[in-house]
Amino acid sequence: MIPFGKTFTASLYATMAISFWGISFVSTKAVLYKLDPFTLLVMRFGIGALFLFLLLLLTREKFYISIKYVPHLIVLGILGVFVHQVLQATALLTIDASSAGWLISFSPIFTVLLSMIFLHEKMTPSKVIGMILSVLGVLLITSARNGQPLSLTINLGFLLMILSTLNWAIYSILLKGLRIPYPALVVTFYMSLVGFILTSPFLVRNKGWESLKLLSLSEWAHLVFLGIFVSGIAYWYWGKAHEVMAASKVSMFLYLEPLSTLIAAIVILHEKILVHGVLGGIIIIFGVIIVNGQWLPKLIEGFPLFKKNYYK
Repeated sequence: MIPFGKTFTASLYATMAISFWGISFVSTKAVLYKLDPFTLLVMRFGIGALFLFLLLLLTREKFYISIKYVPHLIVLGILGVFVHQVLQATALLTIDASSAGWLISFSPIFTVLLSMIFLHEKMTPSKVIGMILSVLGVLLITSARNGQPLSLTINLGFLLMILSTLNWAIYSILLKGLRIPYPALVVTFYMSLVGFILTSPFLVRNKGWESLKLLSLSEWAHLVFLGIFVSGIAYWYWGKAHEVMAASKVSMFLYLEPLSTLIAAIVILHEKILVHGVLGGIIIIFGVIIVNGQWLPKLIEGFPLFKKNYYK
């Protein structure tokens, strides 16, 4: 049994990571008006890698990693940083930030299923009920953001975001399953470095540096936020949460991402607050608490549908 203090701390790390990622959709959308996706990603990964490098120097962490784990870090960097961010940045060219925010929340469904298959994690009544509540909250927030009943137009951006959720689920499983014996800060630094190296050739091809001079002060602020807080701190904290909690439980925090995106859109874009959007956010938070609190009323646990035999 993991001590409550460690679980609580890990939950805070995951919540902070998700908060930054939720805001990132709004910031990315703001910068994409001036930069192409690859130039944006090169700058993000470069700023993130530099920040993490300085942080490693300040904390006096060792940069050394065994040659045995280099392939692991490359795979994680490709999936969790390069592929994931390319898919999302490209998707945001054709869908709005709010749609991206709630679409990514379906990643925990993939993560739970993959965890059951590859990590042998058990499905529990808490996970089932928490997921149902969270999905309901996501749908309510989406309805609030659109100002009408949930509706989606199938386009390339929509498909790319769905693909990114599956990709993120695979990354989360690997992050937990590969068991790289190094601090999350070290792992995150090398992942950001891989992302920067892989996207740099696109910067040269597109001559992306020419568009950097077009950025306003506020757009540079968005870019620095994406580099330090989203590509740096958020990935670091996400890794720290995985050091303590099961992959399927950490993934449940992704249900908070639409709420974070909604708040950012209201504050930054001055969008109208709707009652059922707030209700959706409360339901999402309640669902995450159920999934990660490892508790349910005895009345529910005793209901025949949720007997343990059903999940063996």
